[in-house]
Amino acid sequence: MKKKKILVIGSLNMDWVIPVNHMPKEGETILAESYIEIPGGKGANQALAVKRLGGSVTMLGMVGDDTIGEKLISNLATEKIDTTKIEEIKQINSGLALIYVSNYGSNSIVVLPGANSRVDKNYIDKNIDVLKDSDIIVLQMEIPEETVYYIIEKAHEMNKIIILNPAPAPEYLKNELYDKIDFLTPNETELEKLTGILVNDINGAIKASKILLSKGIRNIIATLGENGALLVNKDTCVTFRAEKVKAVDTTAAGDCFNGAFAVALGEGYSLEQAIQFANKAASISVTRKGAQPSIPFINEMKSVL
Repeated sequence: MKKKKILVIGSLNMDWVIPVNHMPKEGETILAESYIEIPGGKGANQALAVKRLGGSVTMLGMVGDDTIGEKLISNLATEKIDTTKIEEIKQINSGLALIYVSNYGSNSIVVLPGANSRVDKNYIDKNIDVLKDSDIIVLQMEIPEETVYYIIEKAHEMNKIIILNPAPAPEYLKNELYDKIDFLTPNETELEKLTGILVNDINGAIKASKILLSKGIRNIIATLGENGALLVNKDTCVTFRAEKVKAVDTTAAGDCFNGAFAVALGEGYSLEQAIQFANKAASISVTRKGAQPSIPFINEMKSVL
């Protein structure tokens, strides 16, 4: 079977990762000893995961006309990702993310979108041939919402497979888009925000997912951290156990999951097999520090599957 071409459209950020003993509470000042500069952004992370796990991927997005933008593009190009359509925008900074990581592996993130906020309909139209030439479209929400909606409309018209990772979650999704999304991949927090349902266990996740299913989304794949993943569609409702590992940094686990899932779909895996593959990749990523450095390569997956 010929590999499907994967197109990731989304954000490119430089992550400033700051290790802390605990997450600061409101009004609290804490001291950190160091920080690490690591290329990131949900779009770039997912594109990198696709490439490292054996997929064919092109990245669309924007960076500023600054040294950070140069580093972000160079980093992806070094990984053999097609970056030729990434655009550099003058007089604006590249995207930045401040990531606080606790001793327990949890994280808190503040994002300054920068050039990511300039990814608009005109840019998509300019690269419409890239969209036409792709089979699977992977999206997140770190570029403008209206652009994400426009891409979904266009990709649906072209009969592309659409994977939307609603991160960070908007207050709601446009009702007319629900039946155009093939796979929605929220985590617990995003699932709560999209439905208003408290998600603190599997039953809550199932209830919330069924609300989204009733609105027209074909498949909801909720990523539930140490509780694994949940698949809900019109035919099934099934959970997938997570690997028991010691988490040191969960920063890019969701991005790794989404990239791995897209690869597995593109390879012709069944839906259940694709989720298991993605679960395994994410379980490896949380045992390592950093966003992109934590993403495994395909040879590592073959050795543990």
